[in-house]
Amino acid sequence: MWMPPLYRDFANQAQIDAQYGTQRWVPDPEGEARHYVERSRYARTRLRCTLDLPFGPTLDETLDIFPADQSGAPVFIFVHGGYWRANTAKEFSCVALGLQPLGITTVVVNYALCPKVTIDEITRQVRAATAWVLRNIERHGGDPSRVALGGHSAGGHLTAMALQTRWTEEYGLPEDPLAAAVLVSGIYDIQPLRYSYLQPQIQLDDGIVLRNSPLASVRRCTTPALITWGREESDEFRRQSSAFHAAWQKKGNASELVPQEGCHHFTAIHGFEDPSSQLCRWLANSLKVTPPPTGTNR
Repeated sequence: MWMPPLYRDFANQAQIDAQYGTQRWVPDPEGEARHYVERSRYARTRLRCTLDLPFGPTLDETLDIFPADQSGAPVFIFVHGGYWRANTAKEFSCVALGLQPLGITTVVVNYALCPKVTIDEITRQVRAATAWVLRNIERHGGDPSRVALGGHSAGGHLTAMALQTRWTEEYGLPEDPLAAAVLVSGIYDIQPLRYSYLQPQIQLDDGIVLRNSPLASVRRCTTPALITWGREESDEFRRQSSAFHAAWQKKGNASELVPQEGCHHFTAIHGFEDPSSQLCRWLANSLKVTPPPTGTNR
């Protein structure tokens, strides 16, 4: 007997899991996790940082700031991945390694995880963290007029959700307060995950899917976006990124769609550790970074 597909052309959970189970597409997922932990520990040892600053009322709502050496520095806010149910900001201090030498202050956001909270609440927390940075980063040496937001995997989704925010109506900020956005290996239609191995933890329902699928709610926005993923990721990550890029441009917004050659889901953000990488160079250009003086001890 014919049965309708669960999502698009996917007939069963196994097919969806094969596309969205990111660890299936890398040879050594445990090694990739160790890379984040070890490089992030190195970053906290090597770079100046202020850790665990609260931006909200709960213990999970904190952020870590890695300031540039000069005052009035542009700022990059990074939102980590983990399918909304794993990881903390501490595993991603490493993204500051490539940005600090360019004179960019990095802020890494921590947020509560599913199933303790829903994706609705995580989205709210990321928006609140972004608003906190825009209002408070000047006292930490940052320039609030040059703030970019970005994230990886679930963090790419949360970045896209933040771009849909009614900043003036809800936060009293300018309508489009962000200077740039970097979305890496994001998920912009979360519907398929309702039928995946993740569902027991992320607990999607019709309302959560509707409210938190940025592909369905793109607005006119002046923030330019880099939408990127690893060429070695599954077809669904390519399709999701391409679909969001098309929807973003259809609204008259500016974006670049860039697959990263030789990268998979976990290495697609390694470029943030290298000042000469495509990710860091795109951010530096978007934030109008002035190269730091030569001979500066970093």
